[in-house]
Amino acid sequence: MVAKYFSDGFNGNILTHDIAGRYLCPMIGLMRKNNSHEFPLSSCLLNTSAHHTHVSEKTLSVTQLLRRIKNVIEIDVGEVWVEGEVSNLKKQGSGHWYFTLKDDNAQIQCAMFGARKRQGYESLEDGAKVRCFAEATVYEARGSLQIIVLRAEAAGLGELQARFEALKKKLLAEGLFEQSEKRKMPTFPRKIGIVTSETGAVIQDILNILARRAPWAQPYLIPVRVQGRGAEREIAAAVKQFSLADDTHTPRCDVLIVGRGGGSLEDLWCFNEEIVARAIASCSIPVISAVGHEVDFTIADFVADLRAPTPSAAAEIAVPDAAELISRLIIVQRRMKQSIATKMAQFQWRIDAMRRGALQRNGERLLREPTMRVDGLRERLQKTLQLRLAEIEQRLELVKLSHRAQHPLLLLQRRAEGIEALRKRMHLTVTQQLSAREKQLRHLENILRTLGPESSLQRGYSITFDEKGNVLRSHNDVKSGAKLITRLADGEIASKVE
Repeated sequence: MVAKYFSDGFNGNILTHDIAGRYLCPMIGLMRKNNSHEFPLSSCLLNTSAHHTHVSEKTLSVTQLLRRIKNVIEIDVGEVWVEGEVSNLKKQGSGHWYFTLKDDNAQIQCAMFGARKRQGYESLEDGAKVRCFAEATVYEARGSLQIIVLRAEAAGLGELQARFEALKKKLLAEGLFEQSEKRKMPTFPRKIGIVTSETGAVIQDILNILARRAPWAQPYLIPVRVQGRGAEREIAAAVKQFSLADDTHTPRCDVLIVGRGGGSLEDLWCFNEEIVARAIASCSIPVISAVGHEVDFTIADFVADLRAPTPSAAAEIAVPDAAELISRLIIVQRRMKQSIATKMAQFQWRIDAMRRGALQRNGERLLREPTMRVDGLRERLQKTLQLRLAEIEQRLELVKLSHRAQHPLLLLQRRAEGIEALRKRMHLTVTQQLSAREKQLRHLENILRTLGPESSLQRGYSITFDEKGNVLRSHNDVKSGAKLITRLADGEIASKVE
């Protein structure tokens, strides 16, 4: 059976508490074994105090006081289940993890030794809501209350982590995390914009690295708060100021570093706000996000064109190393000199070989055949050029003849002649049509005169109308007193019926 041992803080006597929940008090011979013979722990402690009443007047050392408090907490509280939100998780290289477990009103420090061997260790993340089975104790070296976590299990996302995931999902759906939209960093930036706090080690580290790596680069800082209420608005405003440099009379920078040093999830939260994310995403110059340590991730990291694990790394990424560039230039210069010297030596060797060889003995003879080939080629070239020119001239004459036949004046003249012929034909056709219509009209006029009332009037007949102009065809249509008009061949006669 495994047991935990605690000193009582007075004379080295030991209180023993085993995992089964039994308390052994050697000083008074009491032992809690089962339900039938059970003694309260408080009774055990009271008896201890009574046994040492003469010690109560002594002054306790800090170690003794803390050890006494530790004994009470470990025995009275012991192993418990605790639920809360994980914050400020630190994973040591030794395998031990340290973090804070909190709720709305309080927080407590936690330690998990050999974390990866513990059940549920994978559920421990910043912002995660977990249930931990742990031992309550006091860390004597600091005098702080803490719990030793033995087992953990997920209990749902914490509020901050839930907000983080919701905003991340929203911006991802809008395409703000697309790698294809990320801009490349300039190779040799001359102006570096910085958005961070003007105090602290971060700005000093960035400036020192820029001065060491790229003395030609000019940094420009817009100081902002990097945590606390309202810090996100200051950060977003500074990013927009750099983005709208021409409108805000701010130097136009080649690259922008936005970041701060490490901290808890709450300390870094302003870089998880939507206003900061959208300002970075819409920035007109490439942005490097450098928030916290390598294990810290924020929304700003996802929307930025490049994420740096630390602010110092961001400065190193933003500019090339001048010393490294000089070293590379020296190596290139050395290689170029070596290559040129090798080529020169090879050419010199060839020239010396030619001087020592056949050229020196009979250079004219060696050049005789190449000279003849050149003359032959010159003659062939001249003939080819003459033939080509003759062919071009012939084609030019054909083009001229074709052009003359298609000259615009000739085309216009032909079109004018065609139009004149059409005009004459139209005039003849219209004249013939008008003559035929005129003859037809005279014929109809003669018929009308022969069959019309006028011809009857000429033969001595008359036509009588009433006062309304209606033709009278019967005596029944006439009444006494009616006025009548009688039309004759040479005029009209008015009359009245009596």
